[in-house]
Amino acid sequence: MRQYYDYLRDAVFYGIVDTGYVPFEKIESKCAALRDGGAKIIQLRAKKENHQTRRELALRLLPIFQTDNAPIFIINDDVELAASLPLAGLHIGQDDIPPADARRIIGEEKCLGLSTHSIEQAKAADSLSGVIDYFAVGPVYATNTKPGRKPVGLELVKQVSEMSPKLPWFAIGGVNLKTAQAVRKSGAERIVAVSDVLAAENTRNAVSALVSKFLLS
Repeated sequence: MRQYYDYLRDAVFYGIVDTGYVPFEKIESKCAALRDGGAKIIQLRAKKENHQTRRELALRLLPIFQTDNAPIFIINDDVELAASLPLAGLHIGQDDIPPADARRIIGEEKCLGLSTHSIEQAKAADSLSGVIDYFAVGPVYATNTKPGRKPVGLELVKQVSEMSPKLPWFAIGGVNLKTAQAVRKSGAERIVAVSDVLAAENTRNAVSALVSKFLLS
């Protein structure tokens, strides 16, 4: 069992600092707010930026993850950057580098996650327990964070829950105060939210409120 298993098993909220929603000047404050709200894992997603800009942003965020009891730091879909930074793990999609290759490049000590969009992909991800540390299921609902991506719906959340996965997994996509209860009742134990908490004036409070709503469902 990989070193992150127990930590991720007990995690409830996964935060994403997405440059599609967060201006560069607020990168550090939004990341810290996600942490202070209870995020146990935080990803830098900078899809439209080049490698050098992503690196500069990641270096600005790195001090947040160098303190005691800090969240896990994840880089979205930039294996070279994740491999070169201390502490930084990696999240990849189905069309990105294969998980085994990603693991070889970033090394054995870093956290690695994988997106899934079907029950077949979720089963395949869960079979990679010696390679990846967690997987995400979604988008549960249509979301502007993933424009054009067809939502997988609550039924897939239920199906994955009924798999009793060996790996920790997170439901992602359109999770907010209005949908949290339904996502929880469908079997999710962990969630990711992006726009709902990043767009809030007080991101820390938004995360806390969402987690409370989810856990009370």
